[in-house]
Amino acid sequence: MADFLFEIGLEEVPARMIAGAQAELQKRVVGLLVRERLVGESAVTKSFSTPRRLAVLVEGVAAKQEDVSEELLGPSLKVAYKDGAPTAAAEAFAKKSGVAVEKLKTITNAKGEYLAATVKRAGRSAAEVIASELPKEIGAIYWAKSMYWRTGKPERFVRPVKWLLALLDKEIVPVEFAGVTAGNVTYGHRVLHGGKPIKISKPTDYLGALEAGKVIADVVARRQKIRKALDAAVRTVPTARWREDAELVETVVHLTEWPSVVLGNFEPEYLPSGKRALPEEVLVTVMRDHQKYFAVEDAQGKLAPHFLAVLNTETDAAGLAVIRHGNERVLRARFNDARFFWDTDQKIPLADRVEMLKAVTFQKDLGSYFTKTEAVWRLCNDLAETVAQQGTKLDRDALATAALLAKTDLTTELVKEFTELQGIVGGLYARAQGHGEAVAAAIYSQYQPASSEAAIPPTPEGAVLALADKINTIVDMFAIGLEPTGSKDPFALRRAANGVVKILAESGLPLKLSELHLAAMNQSSQSKAKAGTDAVAKFLIERVEFYLREVRGQAYDVVKAVLASGADDVRDAVMRAEALTEVRGSEDFLAVSAAFKRMKNILEQAAAKSDAADGEVKSALLTDAAEKRLAQDASALAARVEMLRSERQYGAALKLIATLRPQVDAFFDAVMVMAPEKEIRANRLALLSAVLRDFSRIADFSEIVS
Repeated sequence: MADFLFEIGLEEVPARMIAGAQAELQKRVVGLLVRERLVGESAVTKSFSTPRRLAVLVEGVAAKQEDVSEELLGPSLKVAYKDGAPTAAAEAFAKKSGVAVEKLKTITNAKGEYLAATVKRAGRSAAEVIASELPKEIGAIYWAKSMYWRTGKPERFVRPVKWLLALLDKEIVPVEFAGVTAGNVTYGHRVLHGGKPIKISKPTDYLGALEAGKVIADVVARRQKIRKALDAAVRTVPTARWREDAELVETVVHLTEWPSVVLGNFEPEYLPSGKRALPEEVLVTVMRDHQKYFAVEDAQGKLAPHFLAVLNTETDAAGLAVIRHGNERVLRARFNDARFFWDTDQKIPLADRVEMLKAVTFQKDLGSYFTKTEAVWRLCNDLAETVAQQGTKLDRDALATAALLAKTDLTTELVKEFTELQGIVGGLYARAQGHGEAVAAAIYSQYQPASSEAAIPPTPEGAVLALADKINTIVDMFAIGLEPTGSKDPFALRRAANGVVKILAESGLPLKLSELHLAAMNQSSQSKAKAGTDAVAKFLIERVEFYLREVRGQAYDVVKAVLASGADDVRDAVMRAEALTEVRGSEDFLAVSAAFKRMKNILEQAAAKSDAADGEVKSALLTDAAEKRLAQDASALAARVEMLRSERQYGAALKLIATLRPQVDAFFDAVMVMAPEKEIRANRLALLSAVLRDFSRIADFSEIVS
């Protein structure tokens, strides 16, 4: 057994693409070796990456494939022989198989008699297989953006390939891709090691050799080093701590090969309490999104006048002072720009900017943001009426104002410069211009939740505005044929729909998916909005399924069971799923679920044979004691279950349903449903149909896997 190391050396890859590519390369390399019978499914593998490399190490690779025997199927006997002599078809099959015609055998299968041959294939060496097959896997790696860099050559990759390294223990495997042939050489840090070549003698030397060349190839180790360096740097400021930002940590991990950290400072006058005050959101965005700096906060969680920059180098104290000064100067300039934009924007109130939205395109076929604003404003009024009728308190005037002003910050200089702040800037400006906290909070949170893990808008006005904005976008985009397809979702409609579902599930707003969808269609500016009703409805239910499984962690069969009984009320669907999960481990409940599945199958088979299960159960036709008891007890139980269901006491209702097990078991033990007498058979089918109908309003228990 040998260790196999493979590395692709590149020009610097965008940080956002590295983690996915690292995982995919590992999956492809391991998949190739498993498929070619060189490692087992449980092979030990590791993957590494930096901005300039992707690498995989696989342990326990066989030196060569095992020889295999396989049976080849040839032409039918009728075609293979004529008048007892082999035909051209038989001769061709024998030649292809490498077996003499007289040594071909005959086998019989479901289709008849056929010629067959047992062929032994010699296994190839691991090096031969890897050199032959790995280039195909490299070329198949998915990149959001890729490029050509060799004139007239077909390969595309994220960045030009500079070197390849492929070692099977100490043996170089001559993998070739993009005109580069693999060797046993990698390269160290471009500055600290001068980009000099590093010879790797065997795969297990890889990490140590690179570390000597000032490269930490192990992503986990690099992440730990960055976190420790951030901790160490911030400890020089009493009671301070760096603001946790997992996403930024991952970004700087993939921007560096040999990270270090420098602590910098900025003038306190930029803090919210200073003379040149900027809101904390603006300060953090400038540091985080534009400079990749970590914010620093005091013991109370308030922003402190410091920042932490992660460097891709190391230097002495004098060099560090120069770097610190340079970063402070750049940040000061960015803060001055932000302050200038803030002051400039205040000269035009948000209310005066509504008309300016006519010049801001939302989508070329859907018109301007002014058109969208009008539709969302009308939709918010409709939804506010629905919510108010259900008894939910809502500041309708504040909601109407927020809907009107929601997109006006797109015309501001601050958002043009810092696009990440759209919505947030609108909320801050609304507060600064005296529109009231309800208006400001709604505008501020209109794009929430940004992900399935993020928080929903904290106020009912913000939740309604966010729902209206998202569902309007979905309905209008579907109306012009821009629904998501496969992995393509350029307008982030899945994210918008995920947000709709999450808000409905967690906000407590008394709104159903159908109500939201219908209101959006009625207020849509697109004449084809109603034509896409079914597609939008299906799309929203798919997102409910995603929410229940991926966000709430419900099992797939629980989700299927709940959705089969309806998910128009998302919050109610969540409650039913949670209750079902709680009781599904009960032996009685699993038995009843299995019985319901049996009932459903019987009814489906009967329907296929045109056996009716319609109509009421007729007591006079119940001839067996077991079916009489099931009919009587199920009817009595159904009323109690329905009362609990109406009160949303789903856990109690499900436990009550499970008590029906003895009657159901006795029924199937003693009664033949498909009786020869037509009336008896129809009555028993009607009984099963009634039981399923009465007890499947919480979930379709036949979907539960025992």
